[in-house]
Amino acid sequence: VQLQASGGGLVQAGGSLRLSCVASGRTFTNYVTGWFRQAPGKEREFVAAISRGGASSYYADSVKGRFTISRDNAKNAIYLQMNSLKIEDTAVYYCAADRHIIYSNSYYKATEYDYWGQGTQVTVSS
Repeated sequence: VQLQASGGGLVQAGGSLRLSCVASGRTFTNYVTGWFRQAPGKEREFVAAISRGGASSYYADSVKGRFTISRDNAKNAIYLQMNSLKIEDTAVYYCAADRHIIYSNSYYKATEYDYWGQGTQVTVSS
């Protein structure tokens, strides 16, 4: 499956952005999907993930209550609505997908995902 992320940009602290990730190539409903981010000089970190049917979602503590992950399987797309953005949210955001993840504790691990989008830059200014 190929993933194409978009929607990043420059926003002031307190503002909002909505990231999108469109998949092509395979039946999207078979894949667990998620968002990760990587800031300069830091390791890639988990942001949010959503189950195949969209019934379950998981968030990093740092974004809980501010970010919302969703998916539209009919459109082969996942979204990340980011509200109340903070300067520390500045990073390149990557969407990811995997069809083999079974257990929820695997959703948080970047190494569990086989497919990655190219990344979209989010910059939050003061």
